[in-house]
Amino acid sequence: MTSADYSGLTGIKPYKPLLKRLKSHAGRNADGRITVRHQSGGNKKLYRIVDFKQDKLNQPARVGALEYDPYRTAFIARLSYADGEWRYILAPHNLEVGAEIIVSESVPLKVGNRMKLKNIPVGYQVHNVELTPGRGGQLARSAGSYAEVLANAAGYTDLKLSSGEVRRALWDGYASLGQVSNPEH
Repeated sequence: MTSADYSGLTGIKPYKPLLKRLKSHAGRNADGRITVRHQSGGNKKLYRIVDFKQDKLNQPARVGALEYDPYRTAFIARLSYADGEWRYILAPHNLEVGAEIIVSESVPLKVGNRMKLKNIPVGYQVHNVELTPGRGGQLARSAGSYAEVLANAAGYTDLKLSSGEVRRALWDGYASLGQVSNPEH
């Protein structure tokens, strides 16, 4: 039997201001009536507020911790900005604590950096891809997934997803470089 490798995670408690309690609906409809039997509360867990937009442009952030998230298959990274703000993002594969990440229109081609699709060379793997600019990442967000940049032309970028599907996105949208963490999931 195989399981995920949790050895690279930081063994610290999550950052409380970025946690939120989600109510369990346990098989009940909008009126509160049980409509699905044999459902119950289950294990209580706290939702981590993940920043899919990453809209702090041209501000470097340092990775403070890599953490487990009970609501998703991928691991998350806690970033600290120079102004004292903390945010969670999806952790790319091979990201290490202490690494520096930056979001800009054009940045160095390093795992974790986020840039516009039109500036990413053909053949690079990306994740957390925006289909509509400014909306936040919608493609390639689960553990081990990625999209490969196939072509940039006429305002669009062609992306080949890990499933083999080819999607077209506006090239002004942002994408993070690298593959999502926990690829053995």
